[in-house]
Amino acid sequence: MTGLIETTDHGDIREIRLARPPVNALNTELCRALIDAINRAMDDGVRGIVLAGNPKIFSAGMDVPYLLSLGDDRHALLDAWQAFFGAARTLAESRVPVVAAMAGHAPAGGCVLALCCDYRVMARSVDPARPFAIGLNETQVGLVVPEGIQRLMRRMVGPYRAERLLVAGEMVPAERALEIGLVDELAEQAEVTARAVDWLEQLLRLPHHPMLQTRAIARRDLVEALDPDLIQLDRFVDAWHAPDTQAALKALIARLNK
Repeated sequence: MTGLIETTDHGDIREIRLARPPVNALNTELCRALIDAINRAMDDGVRGIVLAGNPKIFSAGMDVPYLLSLGDDRHALLDAWQAFFGAARTLAESRVPVVAAMAGHAPAGGCVLALCCDYRVMARSVDPARPFAIGLNETQVGLVVPEGIQRLMRRMVGPYRAERLLVAGEMVPAERALEIGLVDELAEQAEVTARAVDWLEQLLRLPHHPMLQTRAIARRDLVEALDPDLIQLDRFVDAWHAPDTQAALKALIARLNK
């Protein structure tokens, strides 16, 4: 296993933890390491997976400084985004249930990974004035949300609420995320992973094959949403170079560097 991924087994449940400090920004290497970790879990016969991140942040989404450093190298940009969407598809297509254990914020690509899981446990912040948040904030940084990813949000919160959240690029505080169905459960930060394991253990007490077959049918629309025809990666990468997109991304970097 690479240094970008840490694993812990809880019986026949495997915790896969993103470990790219400081914020688990998703570059090509981390996305491919995640794919490998999930595939290895399948090969090892695990019955459930917990996908976790760092305390205070699950994943900050795509590594924008890295992507900008690629400049006009279209091949490298396509490779980076293919790795990310490949990681999302691998989660969606997992033969065993997966729980997102979010001990902190989950913006953009971090939210996409969570939406591909079966269940989402999110941390309550110790400071109510600064809650953890989750959402697809792409429009705020100049990116278009592809149709397939929009379907993931609609699946969770319904079409009209998804429209409002997507168009505004809104980050949703944890308590509201629970209210609207964007997450399934809130827990104290130190208990997030334990609650994820508990949920899986309860699910795995059910008759195994009927549960898995029913799950596969229920999640078919999620898998279909990540079909390449609904992501249209070439068009997405073309839009990456639009002047307003580049300006918004560079403004984001300036804010992060302060």
